[in-house]
Amino acid sequence: MKPGRRSPILIQTLAGVQLFRELEASKRLSVEQRCAWRRWSAGERILDREAPSNDVYFVVHGRARILEYSLSGKREVVLDDILAGGFFGELSAIDGEPRSASVVAMEETLTASLSGAAFIDLLFEYRELGLALMCRLTEMVRSSTQRIVELSTRDAQNRVYAELLRLAKTGGGLQPNTALVHPIPVHSDIAARVSTTRETVARAMSELAHKNLVRKTDKGLLILDLDQLTALLAKAS
Repeated sequence: MKPGRRSPILIQTLAGVQLFRELEASKRLSVEQRCAWRRWSAGERILDREAPSNDVYFVVHGRARILEYSLSGKREVVLDDILAGGFFGELSAIDGEPRSASVVAMEETLTASLSGAAFIDLLFEYRELGLALMCRLTEMVRSSTQRIVELSTRDAQNRVYAELLRLAKTGGGLQPNTALVHPIPVHSDIAARVSTTRETVARAMSELAHKNLVRKTDKGLLILDLDQLTALLAKAS
């Protein structure tokens, strides 16, 4: 943040957190009052891998990144980005095991947290929360399966293409058959997501630009032809 500039006011509410969207306002307020609230600076570590804590964190504002590292500690693997409305830490709350990954705030971030025991109590108290959590865990399993298959069957360039399609968002006034990746992805971040090098990502992005399939704009990376990019990936498969 620039010197002299005040931090924005971040409202302490769980209304935007996906897990609580089906919960009545009065019940949600009760949960909010049980939470511990904390503001994190960009780059600040929220959780360490193997830490014995079991709190569950709800991202109210900002963005948190889930990271793993190679045995040497030199290679960073990006497992996921948790945007505002998401949550993390539920696995340790459920099974009582140490943290399976590290979590870092990627920008100024506001979280609300509950102890693992309080979180489990909520799941039994409110049926809709339990169902929402099961949907979240199912999504995680499907995503992990897809990534395992990609690592086993696709070369690095096509893994880059697949990651772009995962990150791309349609709608919002965009033309049909186009999508936007916002913010513009950093090559090293994509490399960490798909287990390759920054140079490989740069070559893949350059090739897509040469084919007029992507273009950088002030809003993000614009995918100009979703069908053709999808066809390239299907052909490689």
